Amino acid sequence: MGRGEARADRTVPTAKERGYARRIVNRLASRYPEIGTALEYANPFELLVSTVISAQTTDDNVNRATPELFARWPTPDDLADADPEEVETVIFSTGFYRQKTRSIIALSQNLVDRYGGVVPDDMAELVTLKGVGRKTASVVLAEAFGKPAIAVDTHVRRITNRLLLTTENDPTRIEQDLKALVPKHEWRHLSMRIIQFGRDTCNARKPRCWECELAKLCPFVPKSHPPE
Repeated sequence: MGRGEARADRTVPTAKERGYARRIVNRLASRYPEIGTALEYANPFELLVSTVISAQTTDDNVNRATPELFARWPTPDDLADADPEEVETVIFSTGFYRQKTRSIIALSQNLVDRYGGVVPDDMAELVTLKGVGRKTASVVLAEAFGKPAIAVDTHVRRITNRLLLTTENDPTRIEQDLKALVPKHEWRHLSMRIIQFGRDTCNARKPRCWECELAKLCPFVPKSHPPE
């Protein structure tokens, strides 16, 4: 894939397309050799709950709320029986607290009823839990279990489209495109590297193209310039 060339076939990438993706992956890996979620957790259950709570808020907000949450309800059994109003009070600062409370209590009940209180390490099983989609499941698989998975959030969608690694907007199709382009051993860290790159450089409204190590590869136009 050259600059400005969109993928013609989303299921069978060419050697040129794979080479283009490899250059991008290598540069991001050089910039972020050690990368992982900023969410603080001690076990797969805590990461699962924290990731659900992280919707529409910052990781810092989640990390401020979860110490008390997990101190009071440390296991799926505990959270499954929690008083919703008490949970709402603890996670209020993360926004959408009523919906999130319903989700984390229900998923805890799911874990107790179906899996003996153990978080499954399988995508098909994770997405059956209340409030858990492919993005959340992928984060848990990659971070808590060390399994190859690609989580697609708004940063990943925006940046992979700017780079023409995909022309899709649907997260599942973006995930499929990236998995076809990128070697499996790179999947675990790819999302977190792209997300951090999006926060640091490739912002939604004002990308810092003038200092971007991908600028010469990237077909995105118009390129931004440094402020005067």
